[in-house]
Amino acid sequence: MNEHLAQRREHSLETRSEFHPLVYKAAIGFVALFVIAAWVAFDRRSDIELPLAMVSVLLLVAVFLPYLLWRTWRAAQARPPTLRTNRGFRKWMKGSTQVWQSRLKNSDAAIDMLLPLAAVALGLIALGIVFDLS
Repeated sequence: MNEHLAQRREHSLETRSEFHPLVYKAAIGFVALFVIAAWVAFDRRSDIELPLAMVSVLLLVAVFLPYLLWRTWRAAQARPPTLRTNRGFRKWMKGSTQVWQSRLKNSDAAIDMLLPLAAVALGLIALGIVFDLS
């Protein structure tokens, strides 16, 4: 009976439905890159500062509110008694994540999360380069 419970506990640790902190840091980095690229590429005239400021505030709120919610949730969680659950990024990438009613590899889930953010940020940089060259 104890072996069955131990296997069940290990299985539940392997299929946790949360991202590694580095994935969240990369997402925040892409949002910051988007804001910086928007200010550098489009701050050419004096009447564009207000829309750029509003976009910057909107993106700041979009990043800051989930961060605050995560910090509140994390403070309410019980700390694990050992460091066994603290896995490295490479180990996390090999695991799987519970997503809605299915399971995804962690690497695929991270790509699905970061790809739109990277595409928008890098696309805006490319657009800024094209505007600057023309």
